[in-house]
Amino acid sequence: MASTASWIPHVEVFVDPSRSKDQQDASLNVIATLMKKDTLTLEALVQEMEVYLTTTDASVRSRGILLVAELLSYLASKPIDGAIIHSLTEFFTSRLADWQALRGAFIGCLALLRRKSHTGTISDNDLINLTKSFLLNIQVQALALHDRLLCLELLECLLDQFPSVISVLDDELVYGVLAAIDEEKDPRCLMLVFHVVELLVQVFPDPSVAKDAFDILGRYFPIYFTRPNVDAIDIKREDLSRRMMNAFSSSPLFEPFCIPLLLEKLSSSLEMAKLDALKYLSHCAPRYGPSRMASHAYAIWSALKDVIFNLSSHGPSISIICELPDNLGSQENEVVKEALVCLENCVLVFDIPKDETFLRLIVEDEDLEMTFRSITSEKCNKDLPHERKQRFCALRNILFTSAKVSSACCNRVFGSFFQRLMNFLRISSLDSPFDWASNRNSYVCVELDFEALHICLELIAASNHLANALSSQEVCPTPTQDPWLLLLQSFSGCLVFALGSSVVANKSSSIREMSPSIGEEDLPLKVTGLQILATFPDSYSPLSRDAFENILAVFMSVITERYEETSLWTSTLKALVQVGMSIERYHDSQRGVCFMTIVIEKLLSYLFNRSTFPPLSLNLKAISEIAMMGLCFMKRVTKGFGEALSTNFLEAVAEGNTKSAEMAIEILKCYSLYLLPWLQNKEGFEEDAMHLATDIWSYMESISFCIGSHGKSLLEATMMAMKLAVGCCTMNQQSSIVSKAHNILASSTLYLVKDSMSLSTSVQLEKLKITPESVSSACKDGWLISLFASVVIALQPQTVIPDLRIILELFMIVVLLKGDEASAQALGSIVNKWPVKSNEVSGACTLGEAMDIMVERGFRPIIFNVNQKKHEDVDNNKEIVSHLPISNDSRVHALFGLAWIGKGLVMRGHEKVKDITLLLLSCVLPTGGMRSMPSQHDVLGNDGGESINIAVARSAADAFHIIMSDSETSVNQKFHATIRPLYKQRFCSTVMPILLSSIKESHSSITKSMLFRTFGHIIIGTPLAAILIEAPKIVPPLLDGLSMLTLDVQNKDQIYDLLVVLSGILMDETGKEAVVENAHTIIGCLSKLVTYPHLMIVRETAIQCLVAMAALPHARIYPMRLQVLETVSKALDDQKRSVRQEAVRCHHVWASMASRSLRF
Repeated sequence: MASTASWIPHVEVFVDPSRSKDQQDASLNVIATLMKKDTLTLEALVQEMEVYLTTTDASVRSRGILLVAELLSYLASKPIDGAIIHSLTEFFTSRLADWQALRGAFIGCLALLRRKSHTGTISDNDLINLTKSFLLNIQVQALALHDRLLCLELLECLLDQFPSVISVLDDELVYGVLAAIDEEKDPRCLMLVFHVVELLVQVFPDPSVAKDAFDILGRYFPIYFTRPNVDAIDIKREDLSRRMMNAFSSSPLFEPFCIPLLLEKLSSSLEMAKLDALKYLSHCAPRYGPSRMASHAYAIWSALKDVIFNLSSHGPSISIICELPDNLGSQENEVVKEALVCLENCVLVFDIPKDETFLRLIVEDEDLEMTFRSITSEKCNKDLPHERKQRFCALRNILFTSAKVSSACCNRVFGSFFQRLMNFLRISSLDSPFDWASNRNSYVCVELDFEALHICLELIAASNHLANALSSQEVCPTPTQDPWLLLLQSFSGCLVFALGSSVVANKSSSIREMSPSIGEEDLPLKVTGLQILATFPDSYSPLSRDAFENILAVFMSVITERYEETSLWTSTLKALVQVGMSIERYHDSQRGVCFMTIVIEKLLSYLFNRSTFPPLSLNLKAISEIAMMGLCFMKRVTKGFGEALSTNFLEAVAEGNTKSAEMAIEILKCYSLYLLPWLQNKEGFEEDAMHLATDIWSYMESISFCIGSHGKSLLEATMMAMKLAVGCCTMNQQSSIVSKAHNILASSTLYLVKDSMSLSTSVQLEKLKITPESVSSACKDGWLISLFASVVIALQPQTVIPDLRIILELFMIVVLLKGDEASAQALGSIVNKWPVKSNEVSGACTLGEAMDIMVERGFRPIIFNVNQKKHEDVDNNKEIVSHLPISNDSRVHALFGLAWIGKGLVMRGHEKVKDITLLLLSCVLPTGGMRSMPSQHDVLGNDGGESINIAVARSAADAFHIIMSDSETSVNQKFHATIRPLYKQRFCSTVMPILLSSIKESHSSITKSMLFRTFGHIIIGTPLAAILIEAPKIVPPLLDGLSMLTLDVQNKDQIYDLLVVLSGILMDETGKEAVVENAHTIIGCLSKLVTYPHLMIVRETAIQCLVAMAALPHARIYPMRLQVLETVSKALDDQKRSVRQEAVRCHHVWASMASRSLRF
């Protein structure tokens, strides 16, 4: 056991009110640790603390009681003897009468109540005594907030964990609890109050208790949350409302009080109150049950009907036909939606066998019947008055909502309205024999009243929703006896005929002139109607096979012939996609065969007959979107695309056929945009991606190259498809692809030596016949190297690249000759994915050796011009590029290659990136390390007498943009790049000190401009969170950079990006200190950018930043007020409207400072 001397001092620290909280917490932890290790017992502690627990000094006594209570909480999982539990319970129960030590008493009581049975719990008698003492001594609402929270937690614990024990207290407990919660206002306490009420009515299921509890609970409805510090307490209005809603629905005994209150609030003028009332009613009705809700049925229906009729406007619907329109106010929108959800729940509550009480109220309602009769008595005019549109929308929403609840509801609604609608639309119950496939030009004009048709389709949509719900059940009911289905089946053939003929006939201008009521704006609705009919589950489908095929024929006539009607074409494509999705969902093989024949095969056929109708891009889009709905569709489409690509690619590349090139480009784009991203997420489709990649290489191997004017575009499309295809493959498949690609590349004129691997690299390279012309997109060798680079970019890190040394040198030389982006990206990808240990294969090398090949013997000699003036420390015999001519272009190309290598190293977090960084920075600085070329016109002298090559320096600065930006085409997660977390932050923290030091030491305006350009690229690419941490160091050079960069128009895009970073600093609390410190400089910089002539968005953003600056402390910014107002006044006449609007807002904000200062 621990000696008293080891822990008594900690007790003294804790009970001393003058000690800091940190000291008291540390002492508590020490004592608790001793108890957990059994070196100190709770009993011994209490005995030694007797003087502190009974002293007349209230502050010390309360701290002593609190210490025992806190320790008891720490020992929640440690078994304690029953006698000790009893003694502690008596102690804390007695302390409930000590109003000066209540905090400790509450915590101690809670610790005792929350103990588990295996650790020792409070006895029933002690529990009763504790509860009585609490009810007798504690006036909860007279306590401070924290103590009230503890009291409510204690009551919650009693009601939740000991309901059977404390129920013997009966009214004493009930009214004690009600008194404790009455008049509570704090949101944190209310979260507990609502749960306490929920528990109370479950422990005491008595109507009088429910009435008294609801008298208190109902006062809070609806929740008004006006506390200004809501974010500080981390409780939202939605949280409170949800907790109170659970309390409302916790007991059916609340029904007599709750439902009238909710119905009363439905007539409120406050939209928020209506919305809450609807949510609560929807939540409570199912829990109260049909027997209790029966007396409210008429009142509920009347209230819901009023809300739906009064707030519905033209267009709102919750069915699959159309969505709520944007022109409705968002709150009205929500109220209508919630009212319909509530209606559905109420219909469901009363949906019991042989009892149609609520549904009868709906279908026999006089207002609904009157609205329905007005629709079916005469054909509507498109320009309906607003009131009629409201009633029409309300009617179709109510019918849709009611019919979709159950088969019984659907039967009743269909029986009351569907037959009458069919009669009005003059659609008979006989199937139409019309065959769309063989009678494409036989247009039959069918006029369909818009309102009646829309209601008809709403009912069919409701039955479709119901059928899908029933089919998804584990035990699907037999549908053959459902009257709604039999009724729909009897009319489906003629309905398909009417809708289809209306869609097809509308393409004739003469028909439109004869029948103007068949408006183009109605066609998407009719297409959607056909879609609904075609997407029923097979067991509930109202269509015959012929009718289903006719629908597909109508859709295909639009897709292939009506592509100029954008809205109709788009809605038809969506309908076909939904039909395909339905077939796939229900594994409907019979319809799948029809869909494959009529839709997929026909669309694929247009790829081979060279028809200009429909346009190729639209046809491919349609095929792709439909194919993505099912595996079987995708298999057929990938096969068809492969066949079409083979024909067109060969003709384009071997014969220079322009038409074939255009088609091949579109097919490859379709692969990249739709098919390959979809295949990447599906197991078992890697083979399709592999076939695409290997097929392209087979084409390149077998053809004589004769590309036309589309060579560059076709190559770009092929490269992207190649990367995505290889990226989808497994490692073994990638190995197969890279092996095939390497063999083809090795047999080209680029790579004459394939087998003589015993020769040195320099000997092999002497035989490389490479010129800028030989690697262009117009030559086969250029295609081969670009496609091979695309393969390399997409490889997984474990995939081996044959002849790696020669491949590196080949990519490097192509980069130097023409600045080839694919080759540079491939180099970056290789170093990024380089394994820690070299692969034991021929031609493999370490990363250090690879860096020596690419940098020391490749790019560095070109950048520093060592071929024209030899360095004493450079051995030209080892230089790979000694035969290449050196020019500004080659130096720029070398820096471009270095940038991608640096990017690969930065992303993996490799230390070699330091060498690349220093090399790039040395090109920006006018040092003796970089040899200038005096014959070049862009070499300028600086203020210090040194010279700097502007083109090279700019390229070196822009290399940091490549390093810091995210690439969509290479070295990313999609292409298996190695990405170390926080790599941008690490790189920024490494480079920034060097860069800031160089900026400070530089005296040349040109050098400073390039350094600030470098600085800008790094700042823009670094996540804002990292910038904010270093804001005091970053903001001053950021402002200097903005001022310097405005001198060159080429920097305009970077200026905008830096402004975005600055605005992020201005808006974040973390950067406030740096902003306040540099406020005058920031305002001065922004004032200059307000009139920046080269980019409108720079002016707009600068003004927005000035508005943000107005939120800084008044004393700091007020001296700049006149300067800002004068500057912004100039922007009031800006040519761009958005700039003028921001200027008006900014002028108002800064001008109002004078009145604020007067008030102050």
